[in-house]
Amino acid sequence: MGVEMIQKELEGIDIRYQEPLKNYTYTKVGGKADYLVFPHNRYELARVVRFANKVGIPWMVLGNASNIIVRDGGIRGFVIMFDKLNSMTVNGYTIEAEAGAKLIEATHLALRHSLTGFEFACGIPGSIGGAVFMNAGAYGGEIAHVLTSCKVLTREGELKTLTGQELKFGYRHSAIQTTGDIVISAKFALRPGVYSMIQQEMDRLTHLRELKQPLEYPSCGSVFKRPVGNFAGQLISEAGLKGYRMGGVEVSQKHAGFMVNVDGGTALDYESLIAYVVDQVKEQSGITLEREVRIIGEA
Repeated sequence: MGVEMIQKELEGIDIRYQEPLKNYTYTKVGGKADYLVFPHNRYELARVVRFANKVGIPWMVLGNASNIIVRDGGIRGFVIMFDKLNSMTVNGYTIEAEAGAKLIEATHLALRHSLTGFEFACGIPGSIGGAVFMNAGAYGGEIAHVLTSCKVLTREGELKTLTGQELKFGYRHSAIQTTGDIVISAKFALRPGVYSMIQQEMDRLTHLRELKQPLEYPSCGSVFKRPVGNFAGQLISEAGLKGYRMGGVEVSQKHAGFMVNVDGGTALDYESLIAYVVDQVKEQSGITLEREVRIIGEA
């Protein structure tokens, strides 16, 4: 389908053509999207989804591309980013945030209103939508502990509300990963707290994260899920892989559970390094690491 037809049918919506996704991903890798879309609201989003379904153009939501690797061949069809769907409101002890709002900013909003329960997420990069999608967590907390409901857009372009129970949360898992629904917004139930104590806990967790994680380089965050009874970073370290590099991507010397883009790395570098690490850890420990980061797009 021609660009002119898409411009006519989706007039007024911010669509960028043949846009390099490496400009938007946390890893700084990724080929071009045929059509990169930034809807301003759920109605624009629904228009894009229904149009794509009608004419048979593939579409997907990229969120804000934090825990993801986009392959160097890019992504065909519509790629939808939620940067402009980012409003947040507080009602009593409840925060409602649109899917494109940054999770870290939601924790700071909770702090400003002296609401506790969200401190665990104060350093997790990524969007609200992505956090719900993968039940993001850290330091003993996870989204499942605070989410009460979320609004989603189905693959058919219909809006509905799901409860936390219906999301069937598990470790880095939600039902949305199999249904294909798109998170539009989410509600989080918090508790009244003391501002200074909330601030102190957020400062403590931020300090821990800065000590342990390679925040100075582009990365996709934690690459592997935590194996039962073990830690991925520890297994990788014990296999002697800290600092091991393929192309421009290396296993972080600060935290082996991370892979960082230190010198113009590509998605292929990431994939090759991930495969190598899995093989080596399996050989050394007998444990098969399971990838947490999603890999999408064309080679």
